[in-house]
Amino acid sequence: MFAYIARRLAIAVPTLLLLIVFSFLLMHAAPGGPFTSERGLPPQVLANLNAKYGLDQPMWRQMLTYVWGIVSDFDFGPSFIYKDRTVNAIIAQGFPVTLTYGAISFVVAVVVGVSLGVAAAIWHNSWLDYLAVGISIGAQVLPNFVMAPILVLVFTLWLGWLPGGGWEGGQWQYLIMPVVALSTSFMASIARITRSSMLEVMNSNHIRTAKAKGLPMHKVIVRHALKPAMLPVVSYLGPAFVTMITGSVVVDMYFSTGGIGKAFVDSALNRDYAVMMGVTILVGALTILFNLLVDILYAWIDPKIRY
Repeated sequence: MFAYIARRLAIAVPTLLLLIVFSFLLMHAAPGGPFTSERGLPPQVLANLNAKYGLDQPMWRQMLTYVWGIVSDFDFGPSFIYKDRTVNAIIAQGFPVTLTYGAISFVVAVVVGVSLGVAAAIWHNSWLDYLAVGISIGAQVLPNFVMAPILVLVFTLWLGWLPGGGWEGGQWQYLIMPVVALSTSFMASIARITRSSMLEVMNSNHIRTAKAKGLPMHKVIVRHALKPAMLPVVSYLGPAFVTMITGSVVVDMYFSTGGIGKAFVDSALNRDYAVMMGVTILVGALTILFNLLVDILYAWIDPKIRY
C-alpha cells in the first residue's frame, strides 16, 4: 500500500505544476486585462500599473515569478482589483465558509443517498423501492441553480421560516437552504449508483452462499454485500466532494454566503488574474487530493487495484 501511495503522490506533483502553467497561459491569453475593463486609462498610468504588478515583463518571467512565490512562500500574490487585499486573504476568508456548508452537504448527500439506494435494493419492486427511485429522479432534475430560487421563494418569501441569505457565523438557520440546494442532485446520483450496485451484488454467488448458511439478512448486508457494493459509490465520491466545494458559485450568489464562489466569478469578470489563479490552484489541489484519497480507499476495499 505504501508503494501505491508513493506512486500516486509522485504523479500528483507534476499534475499540479502542469495545471498552474496551463491555467496561467490561458488566463493571460484572453483579451483584455485587469486595468482595461473600466474607462480608458492614460497610457502613462496604464504603464505604471503594469510595471507595479510585473505585467510588463515577458510571459515566461511572470510565470516563473508566480510559481516561485507559491513554492517558496505559499504566496498567491496581490489582488489586482482589491488593492488592499491579497489572494491569500480572500481565500482565507471565503474558503472556510464554502468548506463548511460543502462538507455538511457531502455528509447529507452520502448518508441519505446510500440509505435510499440500499433500501431500494433490499426491498426491490416494493413501494419503498418506487418511493426511493421517485425521490432520486425528482432530485436529479432539480440542480442547485433551480433548487436555490425555489427554496428562497417557498421558505423565505411565502412561509417566512428561514432567512433568504447571509452567513452570520454559520448559524443553523443560515445553513439549511444552502445545504439542501447543494446536496440534492448529488444525493440522487449516489442513491441511483448505490441501488444498481447493490442489486448486482445481492444477486452474486457469495451472497447466495451466505443466505444458504442461514445468516441473518442484516449480517449478510453489512458483512458481505455493503463493502463490494460501495466500490462504484466510492469512485464517485471524490469528484462529487470537490464539486460540492468548488461548484458552489450558484449557492454563493443566491444566498450571499461569502464563499469563494462569488470571489471566483468577480475575478473572472474583472480579469483579476491573481484571484482566478489562486482559486483555480485550490480547486486543482483539492481535486488531486480527493482523487488520491478515493484511489487509496478503493485500493483498500479491493486489493486487486493495487496490482
